[in-house]
Amino acid sequence: MGFFADFKASLLKGDVLSLATAVVIGGAFGKIVGSAVDDIIMPVVGLLTGGIDFTQKFVTLDGNTYPNLAAAKAAGAAVITYGNLVQAIINFVIISFFVFVVLRAAEKAKKKETVVAAPAGPTQEELLTQIRDLLKK
Repeated sequence: MGFFADFKASLLKGDVLSLATAVVIGGAFGKIVGSAVDDIIMPVVGLLTGGIDFTQKFVTLDGNTYPNLAAAKAAGAAVITYGNLVQAIINFVIISFFVFVVLRAAEKAKKKETVVAAPAGPTQEELLTQIRDLLKK
């Protein structure tokens, strides 16, 4: 087969289509999770931490003090914005927990769907009775 025929064959495999679907759904799910974190969970975290905005936590390397991060950057100071790392870690933990809860609920729903009752067969006594009756004949 030629290059393009191989390429077409690989695109039409179920794995590639499943991956493409997962990427599209993942992007949409990412927006949902991001909104849940930014609009619902982070305000609660802010309330619990006394309204601390971690993104404004920084250390200047020039030794000067600045009222906020924007002022330090405007002055051209070299800054280590450790607050952004703290914020990213908090976001990661919250998003991971949110995804865990959603996946756990999906797994429980999947288990409930797949549980199928085994067909009821004859009991051991019924089988023995049938064997006895056959032997009598």
